[in-house]
Amino acid sequence: MREFTKPADIERESMAIIERTLLERGVVLPSAHAAVVKRVIHTTADFDYAETLYFTEDAVRRGAAALHGGVVVTDTNMALAGVNRRALETLGCRALCYMADAEVASLARARGVTRALVSMERALAEHPGAVLAIGNAPTALLALADAIEAGARPALVIGVPVGFVNVTESKERARAVCTASGVPAILAMGRKGGSTVAAAICNALAYTAAGMLDPAARL
Repeated sequence: MREFTKPADIERESMAIIERTLLERGVVLPSAHAAVVKRVIHTTADFDYAETLYFTEDAVRRGAAALHGGVVVTDTNMALAGVNRRALETLGCRALCYMADAEVASLARARGVTRALVSMERALAEHPGAVLAIGNAPTALLALADAIEAGARPALVIGVPVGFVNVTESKERARAVCTASGVPAILAMGRKGGSTVAAAICNALAYTAAGMLDPAARL
């Protein structure tokens, strides 16, 4: 048995195992979605994502293109920490999160809503063409769907909140609204998701845009 010790070799072998396992299960990924789906499986070791990740038409290409000189706003600092800054810097892209902002916290308390909801409102106001990545708060995804219905046009919605309350409903609403409005979206349908999944999707898009899908390109 070959022993893998170098990070790049470990990642390559992991991706090879993912590809073999998908083939064994009879799953053939659309080429446009493969990098995102495999990155999420690599992060979670959960092959359900091969079936539950939903992509609007051309979402990966448009999302990757938006990272060139763009902005990514996450709904948690955990997701922000998981985004590969070097890949984004290569693209001239910034990553932000407003969850720890004092004004966001104050407004959320005053209105009796989540900080994630207020942070997404701020993201839309300050960066209307940003990639918005929601991995934790379905309230934020629902608010984002309302904003899109009212005319907001983010570059991409990554909607992968995790949990049991309003989670599946928020994703179904986001799918309907984004599809109807022509806003690109990548959504994890069902209850699964989380900040690590949001970061994984951001990274897959960044690696695609920056030509860094091979881990050797990130050394």
